[in-house]
Amino acid sequence: MTNRILPKHIGRIAVGSGLIAASIYWLMMSVTLAHIESVSGHVPFDMRPAGYGPTQAAALLESLGVGGRDYYLSRQLVLDTLYPAMLALTMLATICWLGQRMPNSRLVRLGIALSVGSALFDYVENLGIMTMIWSWPDVFVPLVYAASSATILKSVSTTLAVLMVLLVGFNWAWPPKANIHL
Repeated sequence: MTNRILPKHIGRIAVGSGLIAASIYWLMMSVTLAHIESVSGHVPFDMRPAGYGPTQAAALLESLGVGGRDYYLSRQLVLDTLYPAMLALTMLATICWLGQRMPNSRLVRLGIALSVGSALFDYVENLGIMTMIWSWPDVFVPLVYAASSATILKSVSTTLAVLMVLLVGFNWAWPPKANIHL
């Protein structure tokens, strides 16, 4: 019975969570991350898909000042606590919804794994940023590299998860033709 209900609601979940994720993303990009960049003159940690080193981390944290670091913790990281879950739910629901024509597909399973991975790496990144801010002015180099690695892995897994959504969507829109024997 659950399997019959899921297809009926999974599309609504995909659309609803997608609207929430897009709203949070817009708010982060146009308000919180923009504010952090304007206050510091540096690109925020969240917007560095290629990562960063201890020197860049220290420069950002120093230039933020006390108020900017507090803003990062109380505004940006609060929003970025909601966003990864909403994005992952959007991708998972979309993959499951469109992947119904492809039962037991490796593509669907890989998309699900990458969606979950992108959220997990985003949360690890957030914990690293939070810890760097709390421990400022002490910059623990291994922590910087761990947070930076999480940022890179988040970027890669999110990009791959979005590609899986597109591939599953492509397969949904243009399913393979059945072999017709004459």
